Amino acid sequence: MALHAAMKGKLISVIGDEDTCVGFLLGGIGEINKNRHPNFMVVDKNTAVSEIEDCFKRFIKRDDIDIILINQNVAELIRHVIDSHVAPVPAGMFNPEDLVRN
Repeated sequence: MALHAAMKGKLISVIGDEDTCVGFLLGGIGEINKNRHPNFMVVDKNTAVSEIEDCFKRFIKRDDIDIILINQNVAELIRHVIDSHVAPVPAGMFNPEDLVRN
């Protein structure tokens, strides 16, 4: 029991459109760390690619995140940054756009 209490769970983070983020937040994945940084980013047509890249880089540096869920169309915008991440954790998982919209 003491070992279980000492272990802290890892988070899932989300980078995607509003519908995707809201769905996962309603599912309970929302978290804000001690530095007041959320584990999600809502991307819309006005979001700069540099903002998405910075968010992804922040997520891979956080030791409390094990999985990064990202919409496929958003992932294509920052493919070069994703491809440069070779560590097994956090793992990137991609949501196809047609699954999000249907």
